[in-house]
Amino acid sequence: MRRALRLASAGYTAPNPMVGCVLVRDGVEVGRGFHRYAGAGHAEVAALKQAGNAAAGATAYVTLEPCCHWGRTPPCTQALIQAGVKRVIAAITDPNPQVAGRGMVELKEAGIEVESGLLASESRKLNESYFYFQEHHLPFITLKAGVSLDGKMATRSGHSQWITGEQARRHAHRLRAKQCAIVTGIGTVLQDDPLLTARVAGAMNQPVRVVVDSCLRIPPTARVLHPPKMLERARKGEPFPATVIATTDAAPDERCRELERLGARVVKFPADGGEHVDLLAMVKWLGAEGMTSVLIEAGGRLGGAFLEANRVNKVVVYVAPILIGGSGAPSFWEGEGSDRLLDAPRLQDVVGRWVGGDFMIEGYLPAAGGLVQADARIA
Repeated sequence: MRRALRLASAGYTAPNPMVGCVLVRDGVEVGRGFHRYAGAGHAEVAALKQAGNAAAGATAYVTLEPCCHWGRTPPCTQALIQAGVKRVIAAITDPNPQVAGRGMVELKEAGIEVESGLLASESRKLNESYFYFQEHHLPFITLKAGVSLDGKMATRSGHSQWITGEQARRHAHRLRAKQCAIVTGIGTVLQDDPLLTARVAGAMNQPVRVVVDSCLRIPPTARVLHPPKMLERARKGEPFPATVIATTDAAPDERCRELERLGARVVKFPADGGEHVDLLAMVKWLGAEGMTSVLIEAGGRLGGAFLEANRVNKVVVYVAPILIGGSGAPSFWEGEGSDRLLDAPRLQDVVGRWVGGDFMIEGYLPAAGGLVQADARIA
């Protein structure tokens, strides 16, 4: 099952779950497979194809309950039954209402031995955004930041490149490649002019870039509007996700049209009672667009607004062993903050490890429905 989980993590399947499958007969692995991308053959089908006739009488170790409905591909339950698989061990039940235990029942009724629960928490963590989306119909939101040891994202003059080292930055790009969307604020665009692409060799996904810009201050030359491979892919007929500009209903229509002529998608949202985009309305829209996972890479004002709105499920912080100082240097949570330590949100299920010369801390905020695992640990 651990091997199946490692296989599963190689795919990018949103809005579907990542799934791996290993077939074993007489103690010998005879087939393996994983779901590569949405619309491709599922893990069980790939493993069965590799195993051929050896699948008859084998045990299938699957990281998620096999699907029993027609989608873009046929049901995996029928493929397992027709191949003569003797036993299916699934890590966890699929929360999708179209499955939700029905796949296990179908296999049992066909005479296949069925078990579940093996490495269930690991399987849920692998697909935490999928499970959250199925349960709440909202994207799973991760706030990511690179900070100094004293919690600063930049110097008081705004200089921020680079606080963290090369290995941490590569790790952050791999994190980007697993997200449906990256959200940043207009302040970050004006200060740093980021691309917000996942610069990973062989990346199977480029996330949609979302810029929160209530007053449409984004310049037409901003790099986030012109990712380097967009025109190249367009010439080849390959899709490249458009940059979304999230603004308010008060945004001038002519300015919206100017940005749309540049290839951006401008989406208007209600204001939050002031001049800013209503974040909950934007999050609901992202969910309605089928985006199961969202990464926040923003300054302290927007990041703090997401935290104060209880919209962050997970926090990933890369801490560099450097001291910046200065009362004017920004941190990744500005805004009101907490009045009392008792009110300050405390991360749960914390994992920490070195990534090159920087220390990465990852944890969950259950107030937003964050995934709660076992006890905290340092690896």
